[in-house]
Amino acid sequence: MINNGFVFKKPLRYNVFLKNGLLIFFFFITSFSFGQTAEAEAHFAVCKACHTIGSGKLVGPDLQGVTERRDEAWLIKFIQNSTAVIQSGDPVAVKVFEENNRIPMPPNNLTDDQIRNLLLYIKNGGKLGGAESATEKAAADTVVQTAAETMLVAEKKQKDAQNRYLVFIVLSVVIGISLFDMLISRIIKARWIHTIIILIAVTVIGEIVFIESAALGRQQYYQPEQPIWFSHKVHAGQNEIDCKYCHFTVDESLHAGIPPVNVCMNCHRLVKQGKQTGTKEIEKIYLALEQNKPIEWIKVHNLPDHVYFNHAQHVKVGKVDCRDCHGEVEKMDEIIQVEDLSMGWCIECHRSREIQFASNKFYEQYTRLHEEISSGKASRVTVQMIGGDECQKCHY
Repeated sequence: MINNGFVFKKPLRYNVFLKNGLLIFFFFITSFSFGQTAEAEAHFAVCKACHTIGSGKLVGPDLQGVTERRDEAWLIKFIQNSTAVIQSGDPVAVKVFEENNRIPMPPNNLTDDQIRNLLLYIKNGGKLGGAESATEKAAADTVVQTAAETMLVAEKKQKDAQNRYLVFIVLSVVIGISLFDMLISRIIKARWIHTIIILIAVTVIGEIVFIESAALGRQQYYQPEQPIWFSHKVHAGQNEIDCKYCHFTVDESLHAGIPPVNVCMNCHRLVKQGKQTGTKEIEKIYLALEQNKPIEWIKVHNLPDHVYFNHAQHVKVGKVDCRDCHGEVEKMDEIIQVEDLSMGWCIECHRSREIQFASNKFYEQYTRLHEEISSGKASRVTVQMIGGDECQKCHY
């Protein structure tokens, strides 16, 4: 079983924080006439792992009506740093902490306005307000292919690879027969026929060798069997658990991180049976906890050792959506690598992806590009324009 060094051990307290973090994430709903955007829905996706709005208690309490039960200023303060509020002896915070199995909420790097936006979303029953938000959501929905289309493409490419192998074998046999007849049996007297057959066969075989050698080391459509049958379709799709809840280092580390057992237990201390697998797979989580051993998940998306790739740089700074590289994970049971992750694929993205140039102070040093934008010579800045296709960016 390959672990690839991606089993992370985090203390239970951290994940406990994360869990009720979601909980109180919703404890901050108050009346606002604030402009709500689709950003609130994205923030709430994390909370859905443990909370509902009007459907009863899950891991954490039901958040319906929380804006009426709590003061806005208190909610904002508590959401941003619940631990500090609890440790200060605030009676309401301590009561919430005790009522929910002493599971605190982790600090949240959200502004006051972002929290107000989220509270309004919860107050609205988990619905976006306004045509603008509906348009944003509709636009996001049209960007991605369906999972069925992705899998069809995967199956077609796998078939193509099998066909190339078959053609390679057949043409190799044809070349052997032609050479044998031309040199020994001489059934076909016209040597030019053999020459044409061999040239065509060698050309096709050469193309197949080139295609296959270019893909050497890549593992598109790699789908290993994991130690526990874990369905992303159930967790990320049906239950709408945000990717960052489990892969919590994705915006601060090179690696997205594989969740330790403690993260799984945030939900599975209550959820002890699955609709598809019963208790069989969930019991493996309890066994790992009892034995104090990490679950040896197998890493699916691998890059060559000579390639530098930073998740935080792409997710936090570049605002790259998980689907862009990993496909529609929320519609997959077992994860499959849908892209080839080749250098050409990365460079093509760098050539077309626009960066947040004007509003990011990091890019103030690019004076020439700022002048071109000011003069109207350029309307946008891509990753390529700031050196995204230079070798040393990824290989050094």
